[in-house]
Amino acid sequence: MDSIGTGVFVPVSLLYFLATTSLTLTQVGAALTTAGLLALPVGPLGGGLVDRYGTKPVLQAANLAQAVGFAGYLVVGQTWQITVCAWLNSAGRAVFFGCYGATVTALAAPGQRERWFGLLGSVRNIGYALGGLLTAVAVSFGTHGVYTAIVAVNALSYLAAFVLTRAVPNIRPEEGRDAAGGWGRVLRDLRYLSVVVHQLFFAVSLFALNIAIPVYTVDVLGLPGWTAGAVFTLNTLMVGFGQGVVVGSLGGRTRSRVLVAGHACFATGYLLFLTADRVTALAPAFGIVLLGAISYTFGEILGSPITSTVAAESAPDALRGRYLALNQLAVSAAGALAPAALSGLLSTGAATIWLTLVGVSVLGAMLATTIGTVVPAARSHIGSV
Repeated sequence: MDSIGTGVFVPVSLLYFLATTSLTLTQVGAALTTAGLLALPVGPLGGGLVDRYGTKPVLQAANLAQAVGFAGYLVVGQTWQITVCAWLNSAGRAVFFGCYGATVTALAAPGQRERWFGLLGSVRNIGYALGGLLTAVAVSFGTHGVYTAIVAVNALSYLAAFVLTRAVPNIRPEEGRDAAGGWGRVLRDLRYLSVVVHQLFFAVSLFALNIAIPVYTVDVLGLPGWTAGAVFTLNTLMVGFGQGVVVGSLGGRTRSRVLVAGHACFATGYLLFLTADRVTALAPAFGIVLLGAISYTFGEILGSPITSTVAAESAPDALRGRYLALNQLAVSAAGALAPAALSGLLSTGAATIWLTLVGVSVLGAMLATTIGTVVPAARSHIGSV
């Protein structure tokens, strides 16, 4: 439900504020960026609440915060008002994904967690695709009422998610020696910090899809505007319908080696994108871009459920909320830095951005190999109990 709402709103987020307020693009962008940065500390706070009260109330609070935040977009008109509402949304999203992994880990049996993370990732992508399709139809009308309806649907989707999660049992960690140490213990766990650093490198590649690839295909390669939509749709459909199948076929494989393969797929995709810049004819360039998108998407399919499982199973039960909140902080940090970093690299040329991202993938593969030697959950086999 919440991914359908997100899929409805994200494609028109900036257009909505430009259509319904008198603010400039720069003002809106500054408000959203400020909100995202101010929300970074909230995720770790949510992790402590998960360890104390369990996953369910924190998960519901995150959904409710986003419902209120998006409902607030219906009445905003000034920069500070957008910042406040966007902060609620960013903070709610950070807390949600921080305790999402803990919820799945608590409910899924050992040996089945990759499958569940893969299935839920597939469902989320199908929701994004459905929401994006609804938006494509709605925006064709281009009226103020349509934009308002899009935001209202998004707010209601989070309210529906809040109601649905009432059926989820609240799994509270057992008190004991594993709870001792709090954040100090988390930050001293060097093995887990290597998992977090790997997550940061993996997340940078995930953000390339929405930030670098659309601008590159249209503005640099000169391909038709619908190319960016085609790449996004291809990615969404492949993840939505293929991730569960791929994860199911990987039973018995070593997790860290699958992560290395995922980074290799990312790197291959980046090299194909760079190759497209060397092709003058539009049709071959479009074909190469699609091949690059397919390779890139396989990187996401292979890596996403495995990174989630390794991060969740590497944390002690009593402190899993804090551990996963720290891991999610790496994703949030990548999301905050990626727009400026990737845009800056893209402005200096195709070779700069794609070779830099190849380097990110190489470092990610090296980190995956490292955690495969020092983190038990990373060197175990997919589907193992």
